[in-house]
Parts: sequence; structure tokens; C-alpha cells
Amino acid sequence: MNLTAAAETEHHPLPEKPAVVLVHGAFADSSSWNGVIQRLRQDGYPVVAPANPLRGLASDAAYLHSVLGSVHGPVVLVGHSYGGAVISEAAADAPQVKALVYIAAFAPDEGESALELSNKFPGSTLGPTLNSVPFPLPGGGTGTDLYIKTDEFHDQFAADVPKSVTDLMAATQRPVAASALEEKATTAAWKTIPSWNLIATQDKNIPPAALRFMAQRANARTVEVNASHAVSVSQPGAVTRLIKQAAQATAR
Repeated sequence: MNLTAAAETEHHPLPEKPAVVLVHGAFADSSSWNGVIQRLRQDGYPVVAPANPLRGLASDAAYLHSVLGSVHGPVVLVGHSYGGAVISEAAADAPQVKALVYIAAFAPDEGESALELSNKFPGSTLGPTLNSVPFPLPGGGTGTDLYIKTDEFHDQFAADVPKSVTDLMAATQRPVAASALEEKATTAAWKTIPSWNLIATQDKNIPPAALRFMAQRANARTVEVNASHAVSVSQPGAVTRLIKQAAQATAR
């Protein structure tokens, strides 16, 4: 054993690894992070992947903020798809969040909605693949849930994932309230918190041009991956590498 190195470690212990909080988006659930969770935990990162309610941007962000309050120490906050809008809102008053990581995700500015950003550039083919289902609102009235049609889920959402897997993903998909995609952001945490961004170049939900626009605007450290919108499922290694880059950079 190198006694000098041991003494240096004793006097200068390695920084504690931050917790990684993974937030899924619409038409998915927390299991979409399974491959990423496995890799992060193997490398010693504490991981939490809460269920995103997908009911409304403000209420989803408030819920995520409450989850962050239960996590000890610094946090790397990661969002996929609509989950990116949620982390941007939730991190604004969460000083333990040291980095934001957007995985094929929305990063809206104040006053922007996910739907508006998706429509800002051509390329999304999501609209025609959706089923609308009414649901009762707690205070009365009716909302609209959106699902991707089962027979179109593979090609639209996860074309680079085996169909045996996407059949299960389609059956377990979490719907998003249409109003959540239309709700405007009230804050943009990426303006004050360092951010990293993964662009899936074969994304059919969010146009890659929109993803690039948001990444450039945020001055994010950006990588591009030849993958579908479901990149956390098809290429969990690439997603994990970017998250670790963010964690390591903010630990210095």
C-alpha cells in the first residue's frame, strides 16, 4: 500500500458523490431509467427515480421539489422529455441542485410551454399517433389525457428498442394531461445552474432542431447521440456517461 497516498486520502477525502434524481417524461414511467440506474449504482451514486405525476407543470414541479427536500446532500437533477420542463421549474428554489441534465428534454424559458417549443421547429410526428381520453378533474370538470397508440408506440417513441420491450412500454405508459404540455413555465433554472444536454438525433417526439435550440440557449455542455426519443432505454450507457460528467464537474 502507498502510505503517502493513504495519508493524502486521510487528510483530503474524496468528495461525496452527489445523489442523482431521475425524472421521467410523458408516455413513460420510472422504469425507463432502469439501465441508467443500474450503471450509476455500480459506480457508487445514490439514485432516486420518483414517479412524475404528469398532471400539470406547476403541480408536478411542486411535487418534485418535495422529493428533493428528502434527498441528502448535493443533487444532479436529470429530466427526460417533459421531465426537463419539470426539473427546470423545480430546481429554482432548491440550492442542493448543482447540475441539470436534459435527456432529449424540454428546457423552456419563462413564459414558454413544452407544446410551443415542440411546434417551434418542424419534425415532430407525435400528434397523429395520440389517443385522447377524458378524465375527471378533482375540482370538477373534465381534463384530457394523452396516450401514444399502442400499435404506433414503437416507431414513434422508441424505434431503436426491441419490439418485445416496447410492447411492454406501450402497455405501461403513463399518460400526460394535455394541459400540462400547454402550461407555461414560470422560471428557468438553467439560467443559474450549470446544465448538460443530450440530443437524440432520431427523436420523433421533440424535433432535434428544437433540442439544439434549447441546448445552445442554455449554454449547455452538449452531446448528440444517434437514438430515438427513448434514449435512456436504448442507450443507457451514453446517458449515464453524460450524467457522470455533470456530477464530476460540479464536485470539483
